[in-house]
Amino acid sequence: MRRITLAVLGIAVSLCLAGSAFAAGATKDECVAKTKEAAAMVNEKGLDAAVAEINKKDGKFVWKDSYVFLMDFDGKMLAHPMSPALIGKNLLDMKDKGEPGKLLFKEMVEVSKGKGEGWVDYMWTNPGDPKPRKKVTYVYRVPGKNLFAGAGIYE
Repeated sequence: MRRITLAVLGIAVSLCLAGSAFAAGATKDECVAKTKEAAAMVNEKGLDAAVAEINKKDGKFVWKDSYVFLMDFDGKMLAHPMSPALIGKNLLDMKDKGEPGKLLFKEMVEVSKGKGEGWVDYMWTNPGDPKPRKKVTYVYRVPGKNLFAGAGIYE
């Protein structure tokens, strides 16, 4: 009887831990809110201050398993807390990990220029997992500027 009780208790604890691990992922609503917050910061505090904050790995624009990045309409990455090597580079020709390969940043620029905001889906490799997975990124044009903020999640 004692073994059964311990087994049931062990399963219950495991399920609770697994549930909280799955709940820890960022949501689409958070991506929308964070990109709009970053865009507002650009207009309220200036581009330099916003770039400095977005680039902080431990800043308010990095949360759970997501982060905000900032790019201009020419395809130049202005801020990226997780991949600082991308900052200053033009990424319009970068393709996703799908076949035959989608120009993901070009599409993000087009959505931002056109509708001003929206979701872009593409195949990307999650760190620690060699197999590409579907990722969706929300892009939001900074009002009055030729740049946008983006944040995404894996589906």
